[in-house]
Parts: sequence; structure tokens; C-alpha cells
Amino acid sequence: MSPNAQVVHGIPNDVPLKEGDIISIDCGSVKNGFYGDHAYTFEVGEVSPEIKKLLKVTKESLYVGIREFKKGNRVGDVGYAIQNYCEDQGYGVVRELVGHGLGRKMHEDPEMPNYGRRGRGKKFVEGMTVAIEPMINLGTRRIEQLKDGWTILTADRKPSAHFEHDVALVNGKPELLSTFAYIYDALGIESDEENEFRQKELVL
Repeated sequence: MSPNAQVVHGIPNDVPLKEGDIISIDCGSVKNGFYGDHAYTFEVGEVSPEIKKLLKVTKESLYVGIREFKKGNRVGDVGYAIQNYCEDQGYGVVRELVGHGLGRKMHEDPEMPNYGRRGRGKKFVEGMTVAIEPMINLGTRRIEQLKDGWTILTADRKPSAHFEHDVALVNGKPELLSTFAYIYDALGIESDEENEFRQKELVL
């Protein structure tokens, strides 16, 4: 649970959240011997337009990256798409923390950076499953680690957003294995953003 300037790996504490904060929740699950990984950044009450835009662009960049996870493409194509989309709007793209393959282990090959060059890196093959997770900062891309050995936060202490989906390559196209639908249902948000990445209708 990583509020505001914390990027990932925040440790829960007794500091209360306040109006205008954001908090990223990153969690995993294990089912039938396979791992899942998922992250979403929540608004606490009313946030500033500047922060609302950061969250919007970060989530949009997730889908920009997912669209590049397809037959014939490579790791660098996904990273390039996310990086360009976010940097073009003035945001910092974290380099040191990346997405990853997942399956019977939480972290498997290939690493999935949120930056890169087109046509570089491992080629995607049918059945591959990855976690794509843009970590995007309002200011600098640079990060620091606290003395607790876990908490990662932005070097300039400006807010950071984090969204993550698990995706499989099925019939040459990206197929979502995770969903934000439960979050949207709880918050009363209507969205069809995931529809293009589902070959079967999601039943809640």
C-alpha cells in the first residue's frame, strides 16, 4: 500500500489518509499453483486536477502497452509505447522497477520495462503470460529507497501512480486475465475499457 510519493512496496502504518491523497494497492494471488499480480491507484476523496490527470494517463498507458503485446512484437515494443505516451505528456517513467512474466512463480522471464526501443528484446510467443504495470511519476523519473529496505518513493516527493494487469497471448492477441471491474462496481464507475482485450464476455 503506497500513498502519494511512494511508488511501490509501501509498508502499512498508522498515518491516516486525508482528502486529496492517492494510494496504490499492489497485491498478488495464487490459484491452482499459478500466480496473479494486480495494482490500482485509488483517489481519496477529491484530488486535484493535476493528480487526476496523472492517474488517467497512467491507466491509459497500461492499455497502450497491452495493445503492443501481440504476435510478432517484442518486449521493447510494449516499453516504447508506454514510455512515449507518458513522456509526451511530461511525466517521469520509472526505470528501476518493471513488469514481468508470471506463472508458477510470481516473477518469471521476461522482464517487462515501461521504456524501451521498438523491435528489441524477447519476442512474444503464443501462450506467454505477463504482468504489465506502468509506474509513472508526476515529476522526475528518479526514485529512492527508504531505510526500511522496502519503500520506494519519488526522489522529488511528487506523487506516483501505478496500474497493473495480467495478460496472456491468445490467438496472437492480448487477453486480459485480470480486471478492474470489481473496483468499478464498488465505486459506481462505468467503463468499457477492457472489452477489446476479452475474447469472451466477463461475468461478475
